[in-house]
Amino acid sequence: MSVDPGRTEEVDSSSSSPVGGEQRVDDTASLGPRERDRPTWTESLAKHASAPFGGITGRHAAVGRHWFWTPLRVTLLIAVVTLALGWFQKSPCIQQYDAGQGQLELDWRSSRQFTAMCYSDIVPLYSAERLDKGGFPYLTMWYDDEGKPTQHERYMEYPVITGMFQWFNAKLTDGWQALAKQGWLPTGLPVVVYFDISAFWLALAWLVTIWAVARTARRRPWDAAFIALSPLVIVHAFTNFDTLATACAAVGLLAWARKRPVLAGILLGLGGAAKLYPLFLLGPLLVLCIRSGHLKVWTRSAVAAVLTWAAINAPFVLYEPLRKGWGEFFRRNSDRGADPDSLYNVIMHWADWPGFDGPLAFGESPSVLNFVTAALFIVACLGVAFIAWHAPTRPRVAQLAFLVVAAFLITNKVWSPQYSLWLVPIAVLAIPRWKPLLAWMTIDALVWAPRMAYYLGEGNRGLPEDWFLGFVVARDVAVLALCALVIYEIYHPARDLVRKWGVDDPAGGVLDGAPDKFVLPRRTPVAAE
Repeated sequence: MSVDPGRTEEVDSSSSSPVGGEQRVDDTASLGPRERDRPTWTESLAKHASAPFGGITGRHAAVGRHWFWTPLRVTLLIAVVTLALGWFQKSPCIQQYDAGQGQLELDWRSSRQFTAMCYSDIVPLYSAERLDKGGFPYLTMWYDDEGKPTQHERYMEYPVITGMFQWFNAKLTDGWQALAKQGWLPTGLPVVVYFDISAFWLALAWLVTIWAVARTARRRPWDAAFIALSPLVIVHAFTNFDTLATACAAVGLLAWARKRPVLAGILLGLGGAAKLYPLFLLGPLLVLCIRSGHLKVWTRSAVAAVLTWAAINAPFVLYEPLRKGWGEFFRRNSDRGADPDSLYNVIMHWADWPGFDGPLAFGESPSVLNFVTAALFIVACLGVAFIAWHAPTRPRVAQLAFLVVAAFLITNKVWSPQYSLWLVPIAVLAIPRWKPLLAWMTIDALVWAPRMAYYLGEGNRGLPEDWFLGFVVARDVAVLALCALVIYEIYHPARDLVRKWGVDDPAGGVLDGAPDKFVLPRRTPVAAE
């Protein structure tokens, strides 16, 4: 059968099964040439980018037969290059200089972390969390603003897996320094070694994320290349420790897609012990399982997730000396006000509004703001559940997952810049349209520049706050536009590029092709007389 490269490739009945059919393709390696999406035929970005490499795939090209260069391996190679660029983007912040008498210091003079736009939490946290002094997370206590009226106790402020990850890398740094003194390894400031060790593991976690997405995407393995090329990776892969959570979430979704709900729950529980958001993915799975009548399967995943999270946190809760430090993460999140990059701060600044709670005393929790953010997120989740039960065709897992995570970020009082990495893997699975994705990722990545200029301060030739907030609004509008596109495709499944092959939900697992058991009634149009 001949195919016009300018049109969507047709698939005959022997190469794919209809929605609800019995045949399922579980691995990209088993796909035939006609079962693979060819981006150079369907995506103008890929078409133009392919020009230096010989142009679009030919009508009679041998697809999927190279002994080594599979789409996944090419994607991972691209990711390695992108992650290397991400390291170079942060490298100005790990430069050293001679402070005199042979004493090396970290070169953050003249606010270099902002002027070079290389700031990373990993660098200051090494000393701020007392990791450089051998402190143990959740046990080591120190004082912020010591000697001032605002003096207060501080502990490690991250969830358990992220906190122990930092401690583990600090111990590896101590070992590296010991070997360096003996001449076995190159030497450097401990904080530089710590950053590089952390960056290695974070890069590996992002590669795992890409691997899981490529396996989950099945017929569209090249979509994972968009994760590898994302400008957000260059800017934020090493801003904080969020790739640990994205890896757990992505592999958890892959386990669910492979019909291993208990393993999926364990992985989501691990992700929840690193950052909270992977546990949010249980929500979309719940409403979809209710619609398809697979609530028992979801229960197995949910129980596994909760038990995993509890097992990881239990030693820190039950051991009394660690309990107070373990609660720092929850206390800090409760006591924080609206961060500069939240919509609440945008409204407060532009409307000259004191906020829901008004002026607060030091240490006072913004209780009204906390209630509003929680209520808005719950309302948004109820809206997602309504869509899941009301849509004529059951939504895909990735579509609802994207809506839930996006709703949390938009309604939350904190949107740290690296949080945008949470959206990248599920966005590619939910909306495999390269132009809208590239537009959002570019806008989101560009927020970093006015953010750094704003933190630099107007008196130090930085930008006014209004410029930064304008980019924040543009980012939020871009995310909302993607949400609108997802909802449109949910209600118009014929426009969904994933379903054009006649499949239902590659990430659905037991949901893939399952009949509906519960659907909200829809208004039937009255026929004209």
